[in-house]
Amino acid sequence: MSHRLQGQDWLTASATRAVTAALAAAGGADCARFVGGCVRNALIGAPIDDIDIATTLTPDAVVAALKAAGLRSVPTGIEHGTVTALSEHQPFEITTLRRDVSTDGRRATVAFTTDWAEDAGRRDFRLNALYADADGVILDPTGQGFDDALAGRIVFVGEPEGRIREDYLRILRFYRFHAWYGRGAPDAAAVAACAALAEGVEQLSAERVSKELLKLLAAPDPRPAVRLMDEAGVLGRVVPEPADLTLFETMTALSGDPVLRLSALLPADPARAGEVARRLRLSNAQRDRLAAAVSGEATTALTEPQARAALYRDGRQAFEDRVLRAWAAGGGEADARRLLALARDWSRPSMPVGGRDLAQLGLTPGPETGRVLKAFEAGWVADDFPDHGHEERLRGLLRPA
Repeated sequence: MSHRLQGQDWLTASATRAVTAALAAAGGADCARFVGGCVRNALIGAPIDDIDIATTLTPDAVVAALKAAGLRSVPTGIEHGTVTALSEHQPFEITTLRRDVSTDGRRATVAFTTDWAEDAGRRDFRLNALYADADGVILDPTGQGFDDALAGRIVFVGEPEGRIREDYLRILRFYRFHAWYGRGAPDAAAVAACAALAEGVEQLSAERVSKELLKLLAAPDPRPAVRLMDEAGVLGRVVPEPADLTLFETMTALSGDPVLRLSALLPADPARAGEVARRLRLSNAQRDRLAAAVSGEATTALTEPQARAALYRDGRQAFEDRVLRAWAAGGGEADARRLLALARDWSRPSMPVGGRDLAQLGLTPGPETGRVLKAFEAGWVADDFPDHGHEERLRGLLRPA
């Protein structure tokens, strides 16, 4: 029995039709099919972010076909058979059918093929090895991907340990896909294989690991998947010596932000957070945010002047992260909500005085200017940012000649 995608606007959109028509003109109606996430998500009613296409055409033939149709192409991964087509400013990733020639746990050497079953055989999970033609008719080479997608089963294509040894990133992908699409008990064979080969995660590049980890943590509820990772000994290889999961579990219910959720896996130690950020090769902004989130006293028992001082000093993001961390650690909900509302509504004032004001009071520009302004700022913040009495405060800070 054949199945067909129904009610998919992206499938019939003019931008999509232009690409499929260009490929069909070069290789026939059966030379290209949609693949992977767009087919899986269309089946289960999930949002579709990217439209990927698999084809029997070689990369050079794809480029020629797109050019003949007046479409632009970008050789985004042409050595692995991938060309990105741009149609009405929308990207479509087109990849030639492949089979693995050799693998080493981190990367694969591939050869092109025209066999859809061979291409499906090198994919990670059965629900990702689904194809659909231009009319939405589904091809399921493994014979079980369609049912897996509808049931929420994350099952490897073929024997799990063998698939993992080809690319150890599939361990993290298993947990990520379980977090996003899994329902019910996880596949026992996959769980056992991930645990048995957990050490292989350490062979992966930091960039690949952090990308998968943050995608996992962005799931609506990653808690079951993270618990599985912890039980299998995988979590500790990604986040060394993770903190007790209690804080993470509570934080997940409070915030969907993956970086904040990651911070809840770490102890209240900025240096340790910095080490994890470096290990994962996170961006400077993500590193600084992690360190700020776990530093300082996490409390919801702040007065409004204290809260405004903290906002002024640390910025809204760090303040909100700490309030949420304190709330997750058992702080009062009412106080947390009060502080978060204050942060949302408060605008950081600018320093009301500067070097020119001191010069007008007779202070010669130099190092003393910086000392006085710093002292003024500390007192101004401590007094909750008064909007008057600035000249008197400055005069009081000037040293006698």
